[in-house]
Amino acid sequence: MSATSAQADSGPAISAKRGAISIRGITRIFAGSVAAVDHVDLEINAGEFFTLLGPSGCGKTTLLRMIAGFETPDKGRILISGKEMQDVPAHKRAVNTVFQSYALFPHLNVQDNIGFGLRMRGMKPADRKKRVDSIMELLQIGQFATRSAAQLSGGQRQRVALARALVNEPDVVLLDEPLSALDAKLRAELQIELLRMQKRLGMTFIFVTHDQHEALVMSDRIGVMSRGKLEQVGPVLDVYEKPRNVFVAEFLGLSNIWPITPTGEHSARAPIGEISITAPLSGDGMAMIRPEKIWIYNDSAAPKDRPNLFFGTVREAIYMGASTQYRIELAGGQSVLAIDTNNQAAERSWRPGEPVAVELKPENIMLVSP
Repeated sequence: MSATSAQADSGPAISAKRGAISIRGITRIFAGSVAAVDHVDLEINAGEFFTLLGPSGCGKTTLLRMIAGFETPDKGRILISGKEMQDVPAHKRAVNTVFQSYALFPHLNVQDNIGFGLRMRGMKPADRKKRVDSIMELLQIGQFATRSAAQLSGGQRQRVALARALVNEPDVVLLDEPLSALDAKLRAELQIELLRMQKRLGMTFIFVTHDQHEALVMSDRIGVMSRGKLEQVGPVLDVYEKPRNVFVAEFLGLSNIWPITPTGEHSARAPIGEISITAPLSGDGMAMIRPEKIWIYNDSAAPKDRPNLFFGTVREAIYMGASTQYRIELAGGQSVLAIDTNNQAAERSWRPGEPVAVELKPENIMLVSP
């Protein structure tokens, strides 16, 4: 059965809150056989800041474009606010998109760029001006109202593009890596500003990025994508602290990952040596611990009689401002990556060549699928 036929049999719109999105079995195939999006099921709550995270080519932008109506699914259903979107063109969906390039009209000034969609809808000039002035005040760009788009900085253009999306009061705002062209300081500032504004407005935001830090800072929930599939969906803390598999663990943050073979219900043999784990073990698998969960001690001050205590030598110390990243070679030749904060830098810092001990607390070691 074709996607169109499936939609025709789907029945009336399903009751849902404004801005809720339901994606069911969505598939998009390119070049005859390449599944850019491969049977994705996803529920996004009304008023949620949801991030699609993954490497280039994983399908996140294609999925976003199908929600927007710029791409047509080969299979599956998309519902926005409980309404089927199969036969609804992009311009009639209660969705606005902020593109990576901002896509502003260079011949129009700021207020005309923002009000363009309202003018196309036939809104009266007085009402349009009131709405545009309000959104410019919210985004603090009123002083640029008569300035042309070509005269704006990157951060100002980003605000104008966002204002143009919000002024139409859509159910859903889609953001396709809109901060990627900005410098690091401005990008960090706008991440927080964008999150605060979304919470004030209560709109549903779907944000696409390959930047793990951006996803962690801004999201209520994250969907991690790889090769057209959703690998894991959940609240930020859950996905980071309890990654489902090796891909998620490695893509979302730094990690130490080893194959393990059980030697008991809560113990296993790993390349670094015998380790204790809180989770019960039933067979060979993979174990993961985040670098910031590893405790570092001067070798002479290491605690006694604790599990998962290993001795080694600092081989690399990379100062990162708020923290220092260490590569520590253990006695058996394996290395671990550890991160320590610099709040007590004078007392807790180690140089390459110094002997240290590291502790991997059992409750911080997670089991992950290959």
